[in-house]
Amino acid sequence: MTHPPTLKQLKYLCAVADQLHFGRAARACYVSQSSLSAAIAELEAHLGVVLLERNNKRVLLTEVGAAVVARSHQILNAVDDLAALCEQTVPPLSGRMRLGVIPTIAPFLLPGLLNRLRAEHPQFQLFIREDLSQHLVDALHQGELDLLLLAIPFPADGVQNMHLFNDRFVLACPPNHPLSQAETLHTQDLAGQDLLLLEEGHCLRGHALAACHLSSVNLSVPYQATSLNTLVQMVANGIGITLLPEMALDTPLLAGTDVLTREFAEPDVQRAIGLMWRRQAARADEFRLLGEFIQQHRVPAITPPTP
Repeated sequence: MTHPPTLKQLKYLCAVADQLHFGRAARACYVSQSSLSAAIAELEAHLGVVLLERNNKRVLLTEVGAAVVARSHQILNAVDDLAALCEQTVPPLSGRMRLGVIPTIAPFLLPGLLNRLRAEHPQFQLFIREDLSQHLVDALHQGELDLLLLAIPFPADGVQNMHLFNDRFVLACPPNHPLSQAETLHTQDLAGQDLLLLEEGHCLRGHALAACHLSSVNLSVPYQATSLNTLVQMVANGIGITLLPEMALDTPLLAGTDVLTREFAEPDVQRAIGLMWRRQAARADEFRLLGEFIQQHRVPAITPPTP
């Protein structure tokens, strides 16, 4: 007769499945490796199946192990949602929340927003994780995060999105670049240009190309970068041009450079910014309330005048 697994055992199993390494999984769970290994061995014994294949070099999930991990995530998320349901007895925006934010939003939107949150909701504890969109979505499904702030749409199953606002793209170029002197700027003017982009995995790359109706085959992409700061420095050194989100323009991103920014004539060269949460999340109303707060209190970007 099998014994029902404990939530701790399922949590440890999911950690190993995520890390594929017992030592890293133990550190992620803040327990000793021996304690974690013993708990998973006990889980396998109680269920009467082998969940993990292990040797000195690697850890792999068995077929039944992968199925158990998928169901374990659902169970752990349901338990988190149950706890969140009970927390609804306290006033909204007065507990703790785990928010994932992408790097092309976090440094430009959060500083001013967090100051306002602290002033108006001093009991609210917002824990921030900054990462790429896919990593954040994975963490959301695994119950490690409650809510995401990212550019939408982004492919994900079983989620709810809330559109917050649109963020225009502007062209950033050196002052001697031909496009800096164009009377009007159109997205078609980018065809054939040396356009600097973020690396694959950054959703800003795809959203910027889609907004400009471009694909990589239409462009010369001499270099890729991991941050907007690096892109700006490459533009300042005459390596190419790039696209920047308008929300970044009222920060020191361009400070110390002679980089110019130009708006496009088309009105729809933009990305959509929104929130994402699990569809069955018990705190959906509180997430919407935070979304409304962001809409009301975000500091709008200040677009430099067109040269």
